[in-house]
Amino acid sequence: MSESIRIRLEPLSAEFEVERGASLSSCLSRYGLEFPCGGMTQCGGCRVRVLAGSLPVTDSDQSFFSSRELADGWRLACQARAEMPLVLECGQWEMDVLTDSSGFEATGKSGLGIAIDLGTTTIAAQLVDMAAGSVLAVETGLNPQAPFGSDVMHRIQAALSGDDLTRLVRIALGHMIARLARGREREIVEVVLVGNTVMHHLFSGLDVEPLSHVPFQSPHLGVQHFTPADLGWALPSACRIRFERCLGGFVGSDILAGILAVGMGRAENLLALVDLGTNGEIAIGNRNGIVCASTAAGPAFEAGSIRMGMRAVTGAVSRVSLSNGGIEATVIGDVEARGICGSGLVDAVAVGLECGAILPSGRIGNGTKLFPVKDSVVLAQSDIRELQLAKGAIASGCRLLLSDLGAQACDLENIYLAGAFGNYVGIDSAIGIGLIEAPRTIIQSSGNTALRGAKLLLLSAEEPALPNIRHVSLAASPDFEDEYANCMTFPEVGAAV
Repeated sequence: MSESIRIRLEPLSAEFEVERGASLSSCLSRYGLEFPCGGMTQCGGCRVRVLAGSLPVTDSDQSFFSSRELADGWRLACQARAEMPLVLECGQWEMDVLTDSSGFEATGKSGLGIAIDLGTTTIAAQLVDMAAGSVLAVETGLNPQAPFGSDVMHRIQAALSGDDLTRLVRIALGHMIARLARGREREIVEVVLVGNTVMHHLFSGLDVEPLSHVPFQSPHLGVQHFTPADLGWALPSACRIRFERCLGGFVGSDILAGILAVGMGRAENLLALVDLGTNGEIAIGNRNGIVCASTAAGPAFEAGSIRMGMRAVTGAVSRVSLSNGGIEATVIGDVEARGICGSGLVDAVAVGLECGAILPSGRIGNGTKLFPVKDSVVLAQSDIRELQLAKGAIASGCRLLLSDLGAQACDLENIYLAGAFGNYVGIDSAIGIGLIEAPRTIIQSSGNTALRGAKLLLLSAEEPALPNIRHVSLAASPDFEDEYANCMTFPEVGAAV
């Protein structure tokens, strides 16, 4: 019989047992520790500090940590195995998962249904009384595929290398459904899932190889149907389960759901939906037609490529502002700052531009190549460059889609910012760095539009009528490179939108 090793996480005060020799990446991801590069030792994002016990220093540890940090117990969790009892301090502990509290009018359906937003990082599921249109229960969690990387390209590579990410996520969702139902499984008659194209393929067991290279197109974008037996879920055999259709290579059913949630297909004037994430997705249109596209924004908005970046958890700088001529920062949990999350990053750069410490070119103006934020947290020149790449991708994508429609930003009635980052980013700061190029009055954070739209799809007898939705390949546009380069710089302070 294998010997068990006990591990304690601080300050979460969580304890669990693993087999001696078990990889820390396989157990710590359940508690919110992120492995941005999928354990490839490329990013250093999975750092932990050993408070009791010991972990050997690996070559990768030596490349990421100073001799003092190594002496203080800092290690990369992706390279570590539990050979003795451990007490670990984690820089990423817990995070809120964005859900949606809206209910809907009764549609004539009966029984219970489940709507699921399967995100790359997080999962949100709701049990819905379909006769009343009301939410009965909510379950959230982290995507169990996280140890294989924080972005979809790392997940694709893991799947192509033989890792079974399909079984992993199906089992996790089965457990989540069991917690949602709590003895009412027999009443569940329908389950609807939405997510990006890679999540759609990985859940459905479809080949992701076509998504690994240009032109990033798959022949299997349609709705996928399952029985409970197909998935190993403890639901009635007659329960209908479907993963909704994708709109393009990297534009998934989460955007289809978002389009429904904001009413774009019924609108007379132009609306824009912008999902700010690693794979930024944009849809613009109205009842006469909709265009959509994906942009390779990279992980900067989630602070995944930032030297001191972390998720929006305890110890992260989440807000930055100017006060009495100085920089004032808010830290989640009101503790010493350990890093900076996406919303704090955008705020910090906007503040740096406002006070002149960061130039419109993106260069830090003090000659040190460091911009101090709070306590020991600083932004490096490379961090600002990563944000420029991300915001340039989104801004140029919006410009090109508007151009495709023969429109301009002034023609938009509303811009909806979707997803977790879209919900928490400071809108004034987003305008200040040129991420969103529109008047403040038409921009609004819209929460989890994917989950809201999934509930609409669940409650509808058939998919709601939509105008033609056309996928646009931005990279194929002859104006893409020039537009992207133009959007890389930051606006001059005080420049009109």
